[in-house]
Amino acid sequence: MSNTGLMIFDGEVLRSIDISLPELQHNITGAQLLEISESKVSKSLSGLTLPPNLKNAAVSQVSDGDDVTFRRTEFNQQQASEKLGVFISAVADTLRDAPVVVSVLDGSMLKMFLEDEDDFAMLAENLFTDLDEEDKGKLCKREIRNALVHMGVDMGVPPLSEFPILDDIIKKHDADGDEELGQAQFAQLLQPVLQEIADVLHEKPVTIVQNVEIFTGSRLRKILADEKTLKCLVTKTILELSNEKDSQGRADPIKTLILSNGKELGLPPLSSENEPVALLYETIFSQLNNRDKQTAADASTEDGLMDSLKDILRKFEDLLETAPVYSATNI
Repeated sequence: MSNTGLMIFDGEVLRSIDISLPELQHNITGAQLLEISESKVSKSLSGLTLPPNLKNAAVSQVSDGDDVTFRRTEFNQQQASEKLGVFISAVADTLRDAPVVVSVLDGSMLKMFLEDEDDFAMLAENLFTDLDEEDKGKLCKREIRNALVHMGVDMGVPPLSEFPILDDIIKKHDADGDEELGQAQFAQLLQPVLQEIADVLHEKPVTIVQNVEIFTGSRLRKILADEKTLKCLVTKTILELSNEKDSQGRADPIKTLILSNGKELGLPPLSSENEPVALLYETIFSQLNNRDKQTAADASTEDGLMDSLKDILRKFEDLLETAPVYSATNI
């Protein structure tokens, strides 16, 4: 877990949820049942508001694709419990296939900044410098809001959309006016604002879905079982390499296949800025470089390339099973 409370939800925690309902005096509608179901799931996921894809998948399954009729239908105790179980299982299955990465903001990171004078001074100075684009040495009070946006989830500040009380905190500390402040005054105003945000989050943490994709060994297990897809990629790679004019400078076919078809293979995009991912590829490719000449030569045939691909994917699978990696998404 990181300083911002980074957590991975893969659905396992939902498998043990108690799906029993309080004794019902009357039947309940599907709309009421969906509210109960979503609340139970959210509570088990640290208060996470279900992302649309999770909620829609569960609603579609529990309603058999007819959301409108389901919401109007009344259910007795047994029927409602069964439908609750279907809803929870649907969310768990979706998370198993596509885990969600979240940050639980509980004020702890902000308190770390505030408790260390040097850290806070550095933070305030950097924020002031970044926001003072004209290098005037002055900022309006209202720039406090932009400073909080600039800090963002990575520094423990929730977005306004998930933390509407932020507006009240800013107004309470008179941090929304046109009065210009120097760097020291700016820091003096920022400090109590951050302190109150930290206190509020300590009482009621906020869970934020991160725009990152998690890559685990489970993806590769599915790909390894998909002979048709693997064969198509191998055939395509062989064809591309055979069309190269310079056979002497021909690239290693297995590297070419991996780098050109990473997405289809369930691999994270290679980026030098993502150190864990770069290290993952470096580890695998170093093993490729150490192959004996015969093994490397075999990879130039279709059957040999298929065997090499499966071997490499199993190595990726083992490493990702032990240490999953993350990649930013454009969502």
